[in-house]
Amino acid sequence: MTAPDFLTTTRASYDTMAADYTGFVAGELAARPLERALLAAFAETVRAGGGGPVLEVGCGNGRITRHLSDLGLDVGGLDLSPGMIAEARRLHPDLRFTVGSMLDLDQSDGALAGLVAWYSVIHLPDDRLPAAFAGFHRVLAPGGHALLAFQVGDEPVHRTDAWGHEVDLVFHRRRPERVAALLEAAGLQVRARLCREPEQWQGRPEPTAQAFLMARRPG
Repeated sequence: MTAPDFLTTTRASYDTMAADYTGFVAGELAARPLERALLAAFAETVRAGGGGPVLEVGCGNGRITRHLSDLGLDVGGLDLSPGMIAEARRLHPDLRFTVGSMLDLDQSDGALAGLVAWYSVIHLPDDRLPAAFAGFHRVLAPGGHALLAFQVGDEPVHRTDAWGHEVDLVFHRRRPERVAALLEAAGLQVRARLCREPEQWQGRPEPTAQAFLMARRPG
């Protein structure tokens, strides 16, 4: 089956800029105390529920997967881009990383204690979110938790250049209440939501506020 155009262009774009992306995000999490606190809360919540396998979908170069592993989780990463997965394996050879799509998760039903989508659903068109969230619900065990991060906004942004590389990426900015409603419709109860205002990064202001949602599969 032929991949949808947005998957093909997203994969090719991240393959092209994988090495430069690694340099750009180096040290970012160390400068984000709020994000670290959210990840720590997620890790503690998963452990309190008995623990188990965790998957980061759209893991990129594995920096969040690494952080979650250091917090004591049994975590692996999945990404659409072979170039990004190669970076993740180079940087974190002790962790497991797989090429694949969050729209076609191969985990068995109820296999995961936790799932993280850290700025990865931002590349899914609106009409694909219900299927993605239904997949998250399917692979989470009853009582399992999901954590999402994304940019706040109403209109998508199309970028054609990244660090001098030609890319074709659409960033879908969304309202937290809209994403929360879609998670609820997929059977995932939203347990926490947070927005923070734009901050500086590498001398430039972020263009939007940032949203974080934690949801739970009942059971």
